[in-house]
Amino acid sequence: MEEVPHDCPGVSSAQAGRGASCQGCPNQGLCASGAAAAPDPAIEEIKEKMKTVKHKILVLSGKGGVGKSTFSAHLAHGLAEDENTQVALLDIDICGPSIPKIMGLEGEQVHQSGSGWSPVFLEDNLGVMSVGFLLSSPDDAVIWRGPKKNGMIKQFLRDVDWGEVDYLIVDTPPGTSDEHLSAVQYLAAAHIDGAVIITTPQEVSLQDVRKEINFCHKVKLPIIGVVENMSGFTCPKCQVRVATKESLFLLKHRIHQPL
Repeated sequence: MEEVPHDCPGVSSAQAGRGASCQGCPNQGLCASGAAAAPDPAIEEIKEKMKTVKHKILVLSGKGGVGKSTFSAHLAHGLAEDENTQVALLDIDICGPSIPKIMGLEGEQVHQSGSGWSPVFLEDNLGVMSVGFLLSSPDDAVIWRGPKKNGMIKQFLRDVDWGEVDYLIVDTPPGTSDEHLSAVQYLAAAHIDGAVIITTPQEVSLQDVRKEINFCHKVKLPIIGVVENMSGFTCPKCQVRVATKESLFLLKHRIHQPL
């Protein structure tokens, strides 16, 4: 992978492709032409598509295995208990799509109509979309670089026929990389209500969650709250529950939100 020059002026700068630090950069011609700074036309297309979606919530976590997808599934199920509430669950964990398994929808396929891809419906008011529905086998590995992942997320947001939806829950992979930036970029113009951040009490998880909180601040993504999974243990013999909430209080000052 080509490294970005240390003094790169950035694609939005008037010196893009023309500065001294741009000499020898493989993207010099692209930056100088101004094409790199042009907004992606898909942003406006997605904004128009999302006009039928009232609320958009991202589920994030810096650490894998903390129950992010499980929470996303529970949240979607909980909201869909009201038969008058239309819910959509979008899985953008491209390399590790677990939502089909969690929702009991393995083996289902996506169908295409004149209005776009049709989500897989678990209930009349609960639609699901995941790259897992596009694989011939759940054991197939998705070996894609960033641009192809971004293109898939763009297609999910722009080409899926979500219809009139009250809540769109977006389940993301761990980290603060391509998928997260794409989701925020493409949905920013359509307004994101905020993010729910998932953690566990262990310091190795909290360390990455603090990075996720920092990511949200940098991209101006509101934080709705933090959910701590695996925060307690019930003794199978005496049924005494041992719980810890210290980790949530340690995060409270970072998100400036009640827990």
